[in-house]
Amino acid sequence: MADQIVQSIVDWISVVPPIGVYLIFFGIAYIENLIPPMPGDVIVAFGGYLAAEGLIGLFPVWSLTVVASVGGFMTMYWLGHRWGAQIEENRDSHFLLRFIDYKYFARGKKWMSRWGQGVIVANRFLAGTRSVISLTAGMSHLKITPTILSSLVSSVLWNTLLLAMGWVIRDNWQIIGEYLSNYGKVILALIALFVGLKAYFSYRRRKQVVKDEKE
Repeated sequence: MADQIVQSIVDWISVVPPIGVYLIFFGIAYIENLIPPMPGDVIVAFGGYLAAEGLIGLFPVWSLTVVASVGGFMTMYWLGHRWGAQIEENRDSHFLLRFIDYKYFARGKKWMSRWGQGVIVANRFLAGTRSVISLTAGMSHLKITPTILSSLVSSVLWNTLLLAMGWVIRDNWQIIGEYLSNYGKVILALIALFVGLKAYFSYRRRKQVVKDEKE
């Protein structure tokens, strides 16, 4: 399904004028933050290939995708900020919870309270959790200016990497999708392992405390 979406977007890009190409990249980079299944990273990497072929400018597509990524992140931040209280009060019925399980919000809030802006800086590299991070940043009422700057740093680093990959790989840019898919699986597995280990050691500590109290 994702491959079909990518191919459709690529075909679309090939028949629109240059200004339309830039607008497509901007739109994809923005929407990808709102609709996680959107394969935005692969399309950004395709931009690196087009720039390497001289069909579009590297700096314009880089700038537009970075701005769009930050804009998309802050849109989700606003939704979390605006609806956060209602989500907390209506955990079984709020409309956002039809799409994202509340446990992810709860986990994201713990991350925010412990690592704060560090989570925002890392968010572009944490595949599969971006929307949750941006929403929980808003729910946690993180300060707007530092959050924008952290999101900017994250987007600059990630989009630079994607465009560089597309530039270097060129005609074989489509294999980046496979790399990103495997990368996403590894990241999710590491996150799950981290959460599991933390829960395990927390359980061990509680058990030890109970044991010490009995003694």
